[in-house]
Amino acid sequence: MKKDGYMNFYEPGFTATIKQCCVALFNVRFTTLLLLLLSFFGFSNFSLAQKSFQLNYSQFDHYIDYFNKMEDEPMVQAISNADVRNWMQENIPLFEAPDKTIEEIFYFRWWTLRKHIKATPQGYVITEFLVNRSYADKYNLISSALGHHIYEARWLHNQQYLNDDLNIWYRGNNGKPLNKLRFYSSWNIDAIYNRYLVNQNISFLKDYLPDLIKDYQAWEHEKRFPNGLFWQFDVRDAMEETISGGRKEKNPRPSINGYMYGNAKALAKIGGLIGDDGIKDLYNKKADTLKTLVQQKLWNSNSNFFEVRKDAGDTLANVMEEIGFIPWYFNLPDSKFNVAWKKLMNPEHFNAPVGITTADRSHPQFRSHGCCKCEWDGAVWPFASAQTLTAMANLLNNYQQTYISKEDYFDQLKKYAVSQHKNGKPYIGEYIDEKTGEWLTDDKRGRDYNHSTFNDLVITGLVGLRPRADNIIEINPLLPAKKWNWFCLDNVMYHGKVITIIWDKTGKKYNKGKGLTVWVDGKLSAKSKKLKGIFGSL
Repeated sequence: MKKDGYMNFYEPGFTATIKQCCVALFNVRFTTLLLLLLSFFGFSNFSLAQKSFQLNYSQFDHYIDYFNKMEDEPMVQAISNADVRNWMQENIPLFEAPDKTIEEIFYFRWWTLRKHIKATPQGYVITEFLVNRSYADKYNLISSALGHHIYEARWLHNQQYLNDDLNIWYRGNNGKPLNKLRFYSSWNIDAIYNRYLVNQNISFLKDYLPDLIKDYQAWEHEKRFPNGLFWQFDVRDAMEETISGGRKEKNPRPSINGYMYGNAKALAKIGGLIGDDGIKDLYNKKADTLKTLVQQKLWNSNSNFFEVRKDAGDTLANVMEEIGFIPWYFNLPDSKFNVAWKKLMNPEHFNAPVGITTADRSHPQFRSHGCCKCEWDGAVWPFASAQTLTAMANLLNNYQQTYISKEDYFDQLKKYAVSQHKNGKPYIGEYIDEKTGEWLTDDKRGRDYNHSTFNDLVITGLVGLRPRADNIIEINPLLPAKKWNWFCLDNVMYHGKVITIIWDKTGKKYNKGKGLTVWVDGKLSAKSKKLKGIFGSL
């Protein structure tokens, strides 16, 4: 087996034949077929799932029964409701917490994600919608949330789903990218590098580096102004009907420029990993240039916020929108710009009863575009909430500031979890009324919408496993110290090892000692009596 938990014989030529046979002739998941074959040949103890240290899957099996019974199953792709139990047991980390809403949504989002895994003649893909969309590429693929898919699915034990998905996106058009890879703005390169920080698959990065460089160069050719800033239509930013822009306005936006900064930094880091100083230096320079431009051209010193710059008239749009927080998703801004976060928890600006609004609540055009037309003029979008929460975690981990606290992070994550319900049952859709929590798209289109992350936020934010390239394991929980007396995250595949993180204030819940402990393959790596950042070794 490889370090990241999947079989080493999945090579391009051999793989294509096997997968086509599995899909066309047997109509079963490859992993299930693999287990049957291995059992036949005497490898009965083989499992893609690793042994958990503290928790047992059976403790959370009731969620699967509940999820399966709460709805019909109008569409089945690679993994049916009947198969999901085995799939989750083979693939997911385990999480236990006193807050059963957050715990429930953790398992619900894994249950929902597998619905979007689709077997094709070219391998697996991960879709955004379950229903077919007219603007999708082949296999109903849409690129807008691909970055979210990578960040979330990097924690699955079987990484073949992402391997196949990325292979199809970048090489599935007769060796070339799909036609609509750049239909929407993306932070795919950043996400691919951050996936490496979890699975350590350097061979994948080496293999795909030429494809990623070509992708970045194509963005430069297609969407970069002479001044160096990138532009995008709001609809192609996956953010249609905004206050600041329009479907035909070529505006420099904090979103796409943040994405391209993150992509450039990722390429520089990949260059460093493989010992190519030319790539490292070139893309560090591109990132530095973008950082300067974003801070000089997209910062409104009157509102103290990153804003869209209108191409017409070369002026700022003078509206604060949630995309102004995206630069921190990539750790772009200098510390002096952290003042922007004063607006996040203020009910007059972004803090609404249901979550974080996509536009400033005090703006005259807030929620002015009319209900149910995919408006990003104020309603709460899981797509954006996930981005902002990731940015918040970076702010709390990587900056010295007093604007945002762990309590703020927890409150917004809890709102996000609570919002993922409809009629009292777990549900994830497109976007939400910021006051009532009503989902604003019909079930046929928006149901089980794979357009955001949640579990990555729990793992890297709330519990605080911060992925790194080296063999240091860094844990910095963003859970406020007095909020919970215990939690456990277990069965996390990280650098080819099984990670377990336990917080047990009294030591009586898990009997592994008082405080925060980190275990690697069942061996103690780090501990602290307090709920604070700690470091261990792998």
